[in-house]
Amino acid sequence: MRDKRRKSSAAAAVTVTVKAGTSSRFLPSALPPPGESQLCYEGESLIRLLTSFKREIESARDSDPIFPQKFWIKQQFAVGANEVTRILERMPPHGEDIKHHSAKHSSTSCINLQAIMLAIDCNPRLLAKHLPVLASSRGVPVIFIKDRKEGSLRLGELLKLKTAIVIGIKANGNTINRLVDELLASNTIES
Repeated sequence: MRDKRRKSSAAAAVTVTVKAGTSSRFLPSALPPPGESQLCYEGESLIRLLTSFKREIESARDSDPIFPQKFWIKQQFAVGANEVTRILERMPPHGEDIKHHSAKHSSTSCINLQAIMLAIDCNPRLLAKHLPVLASSRGVPVIFIKDRKEGSLRLGELLKLKTAIVIGIKANGNTINRLVDELLASNTIES
């Protein structure tokens, strides 16, 4: 009888609500499937995406050489699961009044993320399992990067790092943000 309770509680733990009114069952080690505000890139489309991002990052960096590379990256991107999670948790939930939210969190400045890029192949997967759900609750689109166990290496190359499981693109109104706007509007990347 004790084993039955464990099984039923384990089965309840794997059901996660992705959108209002729908639920998705998935294994605890897997990420939720892409939804309407989530894009997945792999193969040739991934190469075009990363090439265009590298080009825009380099041109934006060359136009603003005041800060050293490390500080400039911190201004434009949130790198890593902890930093992206922290920023998403400080953002107001999708549909909540910003004035009401800022009264609750007056001590922290609100940095908004335009989108997050998430490597599907991250290991352990529990590091990033919560990010798609948290991002959708904040109205932030998710771009999945899938590349035969090398997605985190590809994301790291964008910012000249060894690896990066997730990169949050901060909404600063620069050329990188315009590229992400075009990407989200058209769902295609031109080379």
